[in-house]
Amino acid sequence: MYLKFDKVGDTVIAYMMGELDHHSAEEVRNKVDNRIDVEKANNLIMDFSGVTFMDSSGIGVVIGRYKKLNRNGGKVFVANVTGAVERVFELSGMFKIINLYNSIEEAINNI
Repeated sequence: MYLKFDKVGDTVIAYMMGELDHHSAEEVRNKVDNRIDVEKANNLIMDFSGVTFMDSSGIGVVIGRYKKLNRNGGKVFVANVTGAVERVFELSGMFKIINLYNSIEEAINNI
């Protein structure tokens, strides 16, 4: 999995490309957490436009970041989720606690 980061205000944006599964989950978790800590970010937007596959390990990554930021009053947003990855989110019930947006701009505007 390839990760690219951006920052807008106190929000880190994580652009992910590849498969978010048990092989890549720990690496993604570590890199995202590190970036959140270094940037002292309150919010995280995870861009799934480049994610081609996600399993339950990916759900764990998202939930873990949600818990980490929620403890300090921050939020996690997901953007550009489509196809089979969106179905995994729906089946897990994640959209009940994490907001889905069609674009990064839309997520930023709703922080």
